[in-house]
Amino acid sequence: MNTQTQSSALRPERVKVVTLLENAACREGLASAHGLSLYLETPRHRILFDMGPDGAFAENAAALGVDLKSVDLAVLSHGHYDHGGGLAAFCRCNDTARVYIRRDAFGEFLSADPGEEPHYIGLPEDLELFRERFVLTGPETKIDEELTLFAEPPMVFDAMKASASLLERTAAGIQPDAFSHEQNLLITAGETAVVVAGCAHRGMVNIAAEARRRLGRDADAVIGGFHLFQLGQDVQADDLIDATGRALLPGKTVYYTGHCTGDYAFHRLSGVLGDRLRPLHGGTEIAVEGGSATP
Repeated sequence: MNTQTQSSALRPERVKVVTLLENAACREGLASAHGLSLYLETPRHRILFDMGPDGAFAENAAALGVDLKSVDLAVLSHGHYDHGGGLAAFCRCNDTARVYIRRDAFGEFLSADPGEEPHYIGLPEDLELFRERFVLTGPETKIDEELTLFAEPPMVFDAMKASASLLERTAAGIQPDAFSHEQNLLITAGETAVVVAGCAHRGMVNIAAEARRRLGRDADAVIGGFHLFQLGQDVQADDLIDATGRALLPGKTVYYTGHCTGDYAFHRLSGVLGDRLRPLHGGTEIAVEGGSATP
């Protein structure tokens, strides 16, 4: 894929998404890892959204014909290593793009399954070298007429129990992670609206609802993980997955997901959402345009 040729062929209001890294790849020769990295083309911007756990996303970008040096801005969805571990690698190969990061993303974030000691899952320490490149964001950052970052959507749907193993160290000690370090990207390119999330720890239903409030309509596509993979396969888990699907069913939004959604949750959600739920693998390319998404 030649990025420049593809870009010139795009219609003015189309958003293109290339999955640089995911848990699995859809073609030979691409690295895969537990993580997420997306390359986005809009009429105004070339964007890197998340960088996976290491520099593998950059190797995949080269294989997919994506020139990371052409990226004019980057977004880190939250402060976990599987999304920001490759941030230093990006800053070394692109020395101009600003990186939009939540102010709280540099905290001490932990994970602990029942019976285990908490272990660190936050960002690497070598990012201090690139601090002058970072734009520290709050609950809302309007980059321009096309791009808005928003965070902490109202909790209209109870989704936090799917992230019960995730913690943060605060002045009061180790507490459940409140995900004040998480943000989502809303793209409005003419009549086309796309929401991009990392892990949607605060709930994809809540993120989609906040985007709907801002847009006055449903987004054409929502892309990102649902963070349901840590749930067991029991009645309570099934109830949460099914309720998530039912809450997302109204409207025509197409949902692309992988990474932290998990195979079991994906197949169960598919039973509710049908072909409006589509898998996201390394090498997947999506084009979204005013009410339609392909492939």
